Amino acid sequence: MLALVMLFLPVLAQASSCELSIDSTDQMRYSKAELTVPSDCETVTLTLNHTGSLPKTTMGHNWVLVETDQLSALAKDAMAAGPANNYVPSDDERVLAATELVGGGESTSVEFSVADLKDKDLSFFCSFPGHFALMKGKFIIE
Repeated sequence: MLALVMLFLPVLAQASSCELSIDSTDQMRYSKAELTVPSDCETVTLTLNHTGSLPKTTMGHNWVLVETDQLSALAKDAMAAGPANNYVPSDDERVLAATELVGGGESTSVEFSVADLKDKDLSFFCSFPGHFALMKGKFIIE
């Protein structure tokens, strides 16, 4: 039995290291300013938890992955996308991954490939209007 556990241990370790979780608050903050995944991850699952109590219409949060040099421009365009689109422009190639918009007490997840992102300078941010100035961080594949 121990041999079987040892055989699957590397697979289980990779699965857990390719799953990330980040919290967001009513104070327009993420719980982490940096998220790191190992370079052997092909896909990543990110879970966003809104630990506040305000509804998404007034203090909604999402998580958007973008190349760092595109963050400011995408954030401006995202506001124009509106709440029906979770403040994320549809079919925009700059959006590498994005969650839905959530309010207090809600969670959402997104699974995305990192296979083509390994040598890129990446950042994440919340695209709810006005939030990206405080709610952003680095996404690192090492």
